[in-house]
Amino acid sequence: MDIFIQQLVNGVVLGSIYALVALGYTLVYGILGLINFAHGELVMVGALVALSVVRTLSPLLPGLPGWVLALLGTAVAAGVCALLAILIERVAYRPLRHAPRLAPLITAIGVSIALQNLAMVIWGRQYHSVPPLLPAASHQFAGAAITEVQILIVALAALLMAGLIGLVHRTRLGRAMRACAENIQVAELMGVNVNAIVVAAFVIGAVLAAVAGVMVSANYGLAHYHMGFLLGLKAFTAAVLGGIGNVGGAMLGGLLLGIMESLGAGYLEDLSGGFLGSHYQDVLAFFVLILVLVSRPSGLLGERVGQRA
Repeated sequence: MDIFIQQLVNGVVLGSIYALVALGYTLVYGILGLINFAHGELVMVGALVALSVVRTLSPLLPGLPGWVLALLGTAVAAGVCALLAILIERVAYRPLRHAPRLAPLITAIGVSIALQNLAMVIWGRQYHSVPPLLPAASHQFAGAAITEVQILIVALAALLMAGLIGLVHRTRLGRAMRACAENIQVAELMGVNVNAIVVAAFVIGAVLAAVAGVMVSANYGLAHYHMGFLLGLKAFTAAVLGGIGNVGGAMLGGLLLGIMESLGAGYLEDLSGGFLGSHYQDVLAFFVLILVLVSRPSGLLGERVGQRA
C-alpha cells in the first residue's frame, strides 16, 4: 500500500505536467486540425530560459528570495515562448494552412529539429543543474513522501487548468475559439478574426508549455536541450488518450497517463527486483497510445465524428 500511495502521488505530479503540455496540442488541433510536434520544444526552451534568468539574476541580486527568482524566470520564459510561438505560427504554419495535411506535419517535425539544434548551440549539449530555489522540505501523506515543490506543481497546474476552462467557456475569446473549432470557415464569415484566434491558441499553449518546463526542471533538478522531445510525445499521447481537441480530455488524459506510468514503473521495478521499472516507463506510455488508437481512436472524451461528404 505504501508503494501504491507513493506512486500515485508521483503520478499525479507527473500527470499535472503532462496535462499542461497536452493542452497546447489540443488547443491548436481543435482549431486547425494541426498536430504541432514542435510544441514539446517550447517546454525545453521555457526551462532553459528560466534557468538562464535565474543564473543571471542570482549574482546581481544576491539577497533576492528563491521564490522571486523562480517567478521572474517563469515570467521571462513564458514571454519568450509566447513570442517564439507567434513566430513559428506566422512563418512555418500560416503559409501552409490550406496545404495538404502532410505538409504542416513535416514542417512541424522540421521546426522541432531546428529548435533542438538552436538550443544545443545556445546552451550546449550538457545537462544543466537547476539550483533549488524553493524549500526542499518533505511532508508525509498517507505513508507517502511529497515535497513542497511537488505540492506547488500540482496546485499551480490545477489553477492554470481551471483558469483555461474559465477562459474557454466564460470569455469572448473563448467563444471565438469554440466557434473556430466548430467550423473555422463559418466563424470567419461571421466576422471572427481567425488569424488572431489561431495566434491566441498558440500563445496560450506556449505559456502553459513554458510553465511546464519550469516545473519539470524544478522537480528533477535538471534541464537540457533534448528534454522536450520525449515529454512532448508523451503529452501528445495524453491528448490522444483524453480526446485530442477536447480541453477536458487533455487534462484527464494527462493525469491518467502520469498515474499509469508511475504505477506501472513502480510495480514492475518492485516485482522484478529492480530489473524492470523506470527504464520501461516510456514503453508503457506508448503502449497506452497503441491501445487507445486501436480500441477508441477518438479518445476517452472525444466524439465519434462521421466522414463528411
